[in-house]
Amino acid sequence: MTSLPHHEGDKKKEAEGLKLSDDLLEALAKFQQIELQDFEMEVKDLEIIFEPGMAGQIMPKLKLPAAVAGGKPTAMLQVAFMPPIETYPNAITEVKLGGTRSEGGTRGRTLTIGGEVSPAFYTFERPVTHKPVVTLDVFDMEVPLSKAVKMHVKEVVGDPAAWAKLAVDKFGADMVTVHLISIDPLLKDAKPQDAVKTVEKILQAVDVPLVIGGCGDPVKDADVFEAICNAFPNERFLISSITRDMDVERCAKYVKKNGHAALSFTPMDLNLARELNRRLYDFLGREDIVMDLTTAALGYGLDYAFTNMERARMGGLMGDTELAHPMSSGTTNAWAAREAWLKMSAEWEPRELRGPLWEVTTALTLLLAGVDLFMMMHPAAVKTLKDVTNNLVSGKKADHSKYLEWVSVKA
Repeated sequence: MTSLPHHEGDKKKEAEGLKLSDDLLEALAKFQQIELQDFEMEVKDLEIIFEPGMAGQIMPKLKLPAAVAGGKPTAMLQVAFMPPIETYPNAITEVKLGGTRSEGGTRGRTLTIGGEVSPAFYTFERPVTHKPVVTLDVFDMEVPLSKAVKMHVKEVVGDPAAWAKLAVDKFGADMVTVHLISIDPLLKDAKPQDAVKTVEKILQAVDVPLVIGGCGDPVKDADVFEAICNAFPNERFLISSITRDMDVERCAKYVKKNGHAALSFTPMDLNLARELNRRLYDFLGREDIVMDLTTAALGYGLDYAFTNMERARMGGLMGDTELAHPMSSGTTNAWAAREAWLKMSAEWEPRELRGPLWEVTTALTLLLAGVDLFMMMHPAAVKTLKDVTNNLVSGKKADHSKYLEWVSVKA
């Protein structure tokens, strides 16, 4: 191979194509191959024609790997995969729940949720900051329960303190959610001081952080929440929940004054979530707010709930500070789906198994969306969620050998 200098005077354009100079033609005839340096060519339409058989000489020949014999694959090709590593401009706010004695409360331990800097369980990017936690539901009066749930708690139904102790000691709850259903004006219309006494009994029975749930009436809930916040300062309860139709300013002020945290509840609309959080910012710190974006259970729109929560988490990581809060899921909404508890034909399997599967499927789906706090009910569903979570954060590699022949496996 040789090189020839480029001479501007040798470039001659004609309508029918490019005419080569005599020097170039002579060089081609002599060397069969030339290399041009500092060469420029301006064209409008360029057509390259290969004579038959030339493509095989011009294109590089493909070298078959050892795993391919006789043109047929004999083994899987070994290809290294490196996941893309992203860095996000924002982090999810951390929220601490529970107040110890040194902090003015009575809890034996505290829990911190949030703090994520990557999407859920992207451990190839960053380790999990705080493992998601589970809080079990406890009711202050007898309520209708699915048979699959009631069989585990029938001895303590009607005794919220005993129910809370069972949830922690036997079922492994990280927290307890106290549903003050009796305060509902359409039920017992219990007084705020009655609710205070119930919470006091539960505080004495367990030493984990508490979620304080109301009845859903915006006026009665506000009154009861104020009485409880004032009665138990620095316990760092999660007050569940503050909604847009409540007196947000009043609620936020007594939550902040007594050192508690607020659950900001909105009905599956990120714009409404932003609006309520903005209203709370006037009175609460960002570290005092957890979001509940509404959990629609499996069969009742779980895909909408997942998408909504995933959008909130990614928005928070990408810089939307109004969505950069830990998320809570009312996973027990799974029991509102009739398929979770209704007696059905044999192919649906027994409801004692189907119910917890319905709940844990809802939980696992939202776990991958980034939920930090799960309100649950069935002990088997709780155990399964905690086992899966522990496996995801353990850093251990899965044993893929048992799945290699999955096509041929028979049930």
